[in-house]
Amino acid sequence: MVQSLNYLKETPSQTAGPYVHIGLAPGAAGFDIYKQELGWDIAGPNAAGERIRIEGLVIDGTGSPVKDVLLEAWQANAAGVYAHPESKGDVEDGFRGWGRVITDFDTGEWGFDTIKPGRVPGRNGTTQAPHINLWIVARGINVGLNTRLYFEDEAEANAKDPVINTIEWEKRRATLIATRGERDGKPIYRFDIHLQGEDETVFFDL
Repeated sequence: MVQSLNYLKETPSQTAGPYVHIGLAPGAAGFDIYKQELGWDIAGPNAAGERIRIEGLVIDGTGSPVKDVLLEAWQANAAGVYAHPESKGDVEDGFRGWGRVITDFDTGEWGFDTIKPGRVPGRNGTTQAPHINLWIVARGINVGLNTRLYFEDEAEANAKDPVINTIEWEKRRATLIATRGERDGKPIYRFDIHLQGEDETVFFDL
């Protein structure tokens, strides 16, 4: 006898809970599994371009930092070429273009070192401004969030970027712009990600 589906209970929903570090960044969770964890070296020591650091917080709807977040970054090199077999251009040896970082368990701060990406081709002959793609998961987030980081000192390129220009309100576009500073002579870009609230970061449905 076939059981009717009406008698089956719905499977409970799950978030990217506290196990996210164990599975994706085990060293941070206290597990010495890998000689070198995947994702910490984004650009490699020999990649051409301007060396920069990206830093920020992930902030919840109450204004508090979220301290158990994992972020993945994907970017082009300084020439605007992604490290992908189908890329049209020269991919540098040692340039991964992809990285994975976690927030500090005490402060919620996250950050990574890389090179500033170049402009990349868009659809229909357009050109996209230099940017870094970010994917965010954490406890309480049912589906990973996708956003982009653009650079405030690329105002001309940003003004022509086909993705930014799909966002109607200027205040919303501003949530994708990282502000530039300097520390010990090195460029530092600040990019805080707001999950909710008045300053909620723009997230993309991919």
